[in-house]
Amino acid sequence: MEQSMLEIKDLWKSFNGLPALQGVSFKVAKGEIYGLLGHNGAGKSTTLGIILGMVAAGSGEVLVDGVSVQQDRARALRKVGAIFEAPAFYDYLSGWNNLKILVGYSGRFDEKSAREVVDRVGLTDRIHSNVRTYSHGMRQRLALAQALLPEPEILLLDEPTDGLDPEGIKWFREFILELRRQRGITVLFNSHLLAEVEQMCDRIAILRGGKRVFEGPIKGLEDGNARFLIDVTPVDKALEVIATHGGYMESPEIAHIPCAIDPAAVVRDMVLAGIAVKSFHAQHRSLEDLYMEIKLESQLTRTP
Repeated sequence: MEQSMLEIKDLWKSFNGLPALQGVSFKVAKGEIYGLLGHNGAGKSTTLGIILGMVAAGSGEVLVDGVSVQQDRARALRKVGAIFEAPAFYDYLSGWNNLKILVGYSGRFDEKSAREVVDRVGLTDRIHSNVRTYSHGMRQRLALAQALLPEPEILLLDEPTDGLDPEGIKWFREFILELRRQRGITVLFNSHLLAEVEQMCDRIAILRGGKRVFEGPIKGLEDGNARFLIDVTPVDKALEVIATHGGYMESPEIAHIPCAIDPAAVVRDMVLAGIAVKSFHAQHRSLEDLYMEIKLESQLTRTP
């Protein structure tokens, strides 16, 4: 992996005696878009809170470009911009005055940079209107402008598309991808919208019950095997043929065959073995498939 922009090292955290994080570790490379997935209560927001120094870890450490958040929070977070939980603004003030006040809390407000960022997020026409007149999507754009004003090298986003309509979600996805292309910015965000994560992220980590149960590249979800939706008779004979090619059957309708094997050769051998092959179609293993498999595995292995 390239040089890490963010390193999470063995984080543990409990609330009222209940574990929220249990030894969570991962690294995010510079210029990478990294997704943090999990059900409500899995530990996603707790992880982001610890990264930002807003939640104290029970143990473990967070490094931002090699600087420890626990030992030198101000220095570590100089390169970080964030939208954490629900963005809060002064509704009776304009978007512009909100930016002046909120950015001023942590640094100098530069009007030229602010105008450029406001234009980039598409709020130029409404930036001088009171925030109480903003739609949810406009508030999210204002929050994004606030996060980008320090010109961060890493952006942390907590459910950034929550509540947005399809048009708003599409805009956000394209904006982040273009921001990475232009500036090489690093992005870590958590979300429950698996389709969006699959389109945006280079790698993901899945949390379940406060534990990291999966980490890997989006493009590697096939895990060395191609997945096929099949309709064959008899199934037991088909299983034997597939096994001779190094594959296996997940169910009577789904077969896994090594990517190096030509599926036409498998179909040919089935026909030669007297198997009726009604259909044999490649099926992409989606992030949703992986997520549900992990959920099922955790349910099956959970102790009573």
